[in-house]
Amino acid sequence: QVQLVESGGGLVQPGGSLRLSCVASGRIGSINAMGWYRQAPGKQRELVASVTSGGTPNYADSVKGRFTISRDTAKNTVYLQMSSLKPWDTAVYLCNAEWRVGLHYGSSWGQGTQVTVSS
Repeated sequence: QVQLVESGGGLVQPGGSLRLSCVASGRIGSINAMGWYRQAPGKQRELVASVTSGGTPNYADSVKGRFTISRDTAKNTVYLQMSSLKPWDTAVYLCNAEWRVGLHYGSSWGQGTQVTVSS
């Protein structure tokens, strides 16, 4: 199994910045796509950003121009740089990875890290 651990969440003022990190560990054969999701209270979990194994990023319209996803394949780590944060960005942010080990494949989730944007 592949385990994911997020870090970097916290409290930040509107307009501020925060950088999230997600490290994958365990028996890793290969990781294809990695991404960040978020879930606010009472709302559906939504995809924020993802990045392919080739480094191609994809963003939700609501965060384009403000968030940047990057991946360090050698370190099995994905980052989410968040700038110009708004109160509605407040949510639990979760890391996801699609992986394959031999003939086995699956998807893993991190425990989530809380991001709170408030004055």
